[in-house]
Amino acid sequence: MEKILNDYLEKIEKYLKPLPVSERVDIVKEIKSEILELQGDGKTSEEIIERLGNPKELAKAYLGDLIAKSSSFSWNRVLAICAPVFIVCAIATPILGAVKLIDALLNLGIPYASYIGISGIENPAIVFVLSIVMGVVLYLIGHGCWKLLVYYIKGVSKAKRYLSI
Repeated sequence: MEKILNDYLEKIEKYLKPLPVSERVDIVKEIKSEILELQGDGKTSEEIIERLGNPKELAKAYLGDLIAKSSSFSWNRVLAICAPVFIVCAIATPILGAVKLIDALLNLGIPYASYIGISGIENPAIVFVLSIVMGVVLYLIGHGCWKLLVYYIKGVSKAKRYLSI
């Protein structure tokens, strides 16, 4: 194979660096077989490169296809769900504890307020204090998930910028 075509393949491999080695090798082999097939049809190196296009764009197309196919487990999805759920629970827990306390102090008889509480604890004041503590803990967990999500997205963005060269 000619030097110009080898250089073309090396450039593609360089742009595919974020992929695992096995996938990168498969893609380069596929492109190489395409090049050999075109050479067999009597195409010149320049015609082959013109037909395949810019190596960077070709590599981006392969990267885009592989990223789009990825439907496996993703921390991004987990954190995107956990962060808001924990934060909403952190807000709801002290509010429900306050409803239970107000219902008990003012003897309002709010429906279903008797179901709000912590198993084994009957005193509404203790339930309220513990609900505040639980709210703070849930908020900290939610905030931590949010920070991890932002960190993860920044890492992915950094990898994308590296691909954009």
